[in-house]
Amino acid sequence: MREDFKPGTLVYPLPAVLVSCGATPEEYNLLTVAWTGTICSDPAMCYISVRKERHSHAIISRTGAFVINLTTRALARATDWCGVRSGRDYDKFKEMGLTATEAKHVEAPLIEESPVNIECRVKQVLELGSHDMFIAEVVGIEVDPQYIDPQTGRFALEKADLLAYSHGEYYTLGERLGTFGWSVRKRPSVARRKAAQKNKKR
Repeated sequence: MREDFKPGTLVYPLPAVLVSCGATPEEYNLLTVAWTGTICSDPAMCYISVRKERHSHAIISRTGAFVINLTTRALARATDWCGVRSGRDYDKFKEMGLTATEAKHVEAPLIEESPVNIECRVKQVLELGSHDMFIAEVVGIEVDPQYIDPQTGRFALEKADLLAYSHGEYYTLGERLGTFGWSVRKRPSVARRKAAQKNKKR
């Protein structure tokens, strides 16, 4: 038997990101957002949903820009703190010891300590109810080079210890179960598997 729950937001886990905004250092601010995601690949587009009363809402509405900064285990405290404190009362970058750097493509700062900074330009705002959805085009990406393999150029984001949010709690990502398309790939034949095992023993 299934149990009935009141309709609500139970699509978990979600990324817990730090959204940075502000056209000048005097108004730079950080906002913790879990209502975020990809909505289109070409052109690359994403969204964030923000309550009207949040300090960042007015800033993003005016500048039409923000940066989504992915978070990690090392940024877990800052991620939570920035979600329960207001930029009206605190300089969040200063309080959390984070480094603000001017973005290359939009009027907003990015967080140096984040492994990935996604620069976004607002294209549309949807008033939905408790939140307004800022639909944005991705106009720039900056990444921490420590996660780029110097031999292959592969961006090993799985090494960043990314943060996720699930039903009021924070987690880091766990064991990899497969890669895209692994379920339909042909398995190696028994002969090939035995040959591979034999080569390993040599």
